[in-house]
Amino acid sequence: MADGFGRVGFVFVAIVVLAGLRFAARAWAWVLCTDPPHDLRMRDTFPALVSGDALGNLTPLGLFVSEPTKAAFVRDRVSLMNALSGIAVENLFYTVTVAAMIACGTVALLAVFDVPAALRVMSQVALAGMVAFLILAMALVSGRFRPLTWFLGLLERSPLVPMALRQRADKLQMLEDRVYTFARRHPSRPLPILLLEIGYHALGVAETYLTVAMLLPAGTAPTLLGAFLLESINRFIQVAFKFVPMRLGVDEAGTGLLTQVLYATSALGVTLAVVRKARMLVWTGIGVLFLGLRGIGARRAEV
Repeated sequence: MADGFGRVGFVFVAIVVLAGLRFAARAWAWVLCTDPPHDLRMRDTFPALVSGDALGNLTPLGLFVSEPTKAAFVRDRVSLMNALSGIAVENLFYTVTVAAMIACGTVALLAVFDVPAALRVMSQVALAGMVAFLILAMALVSGRFRPLTWFLGLLERSPLVPMALRQRADKLQMLEDRVYTFARRHPSRPLPILLLEIGYHALGVAETYLTVAMLLPAGTAPTLLGAFLLESINRFIQVAFKFVPMRLGVDEAGTGLLTQVLYATSALGVTLAVVRKARMLVWTGIGVLFLGLRGIGARRAEV
């Protein structure tokens, strides 16, 4: 592992840059997911996205802290309702592409390679979960299935529901309506948003390919299929273990199990996960810096 990490060397800078381009792709998608006439710019969404991701990585609260952080970061540019609806729409497109990537990677893994029983079971569970999620996502995008409205309807019939929640029910339903009708209101935007989300995953495959190329011994070349499979398992780990800060231990175990199948060595996967952690720490530090600068700017504005 130490030898492999040393071989990465200055290429680590390129790995960090690729990760930054991935943030930029989702930040641009968020801009496109914001309803006009409200105006968000890349210089607003990029630091907000990095800051939210940083807090999500550092705490076991995951989405419960990262998404409100993003909305709070841009509160001087758009209303809270617009910020939350834009974030929700972008997350919907993102999760659809994540589910599709995990499903395709799982099918390719099971079809091409002879995998151990433990990995096969995990892959089958992941495939079933992603297919179910894609069906749910299609129902949500169609606008015919409104889970929040249904849930609020149940709560309203209960005498135990706090009055504060009852008072916010209309706003929550309005938020849900704006999210699920976005594609119908802006028919020209879904395609570029999807292309940006796909670009996010393509950059992830490129980052994995570059890292594996540095870690493999001389004379051994990585493959695009291998990089795609490693990135798809990384996406699954991100989704399934979001509550684990920095995915400590989980990423190493899952990636090591897959590289044992692809390259007959688990050490490669563990080292790849460590390099990924180092890259994550760099961008987490940048996110914390953005949060600090945002707080200083807000205090100066108040003065």
